[in-house]
Amino acid sequence: MIAIPRRAWAAYGLACAILAADQATKYWILEVLRLPERGSLPLIGPLRLTMVWNQGVSFGLLQAQHDIARWALVAFSLIVAALLANWARKSEKTLNAVGLGLVLGGAIGNAIDRARFGAVADFIDVQAIGFFPWVFNVADSAITIGVVLLLLDMLRRDRPAA
Repeated sequence: MIAIPRRAWAAYGLACAILAADQATKYWILEVLRLPERGSLPLIGPLRLTMVWNQGVSFGLLQAQHDIARWALVAFSLIVAALLANWARKSEKTLNAVGLGLVLGGAIGNAIDRARFGAVADFIDVQAIGFFPWVFNVADSAITIGVVLLLLDMLRRDRPAA
């Protein structure tokens, strides 16, 4: 039996929490608020809920409007998730494990949307602040924060052992 380190369990637990939060907010947006029927709702200040179906990758890039592209993106996301899970198993640093958990949970959350709906449900809209023109979701936020943490971890110098 292969022993799974504590940091890997932390990464997997965080990934599960992100996945649950992502899918719960999407359920709330789609089934409770029925945002696709309403279009957009103001919340607080520049924050709005605006329904956008994203058929592309990040921020609507590389549009996948055909079924083959959709399923290729689902497969790619799941392959990346498997690689990230393996990387997390080998992680020796907490910051690295946290970053991997965030990206892993977000990747799976968006892959589920693509498989279920053919596109990713995006709804967090802060376009009113003027410099961020994209609509996004919890999974996108987790992926972005996770990538930043992974970059910070790579740039951080390791301290010599005492």
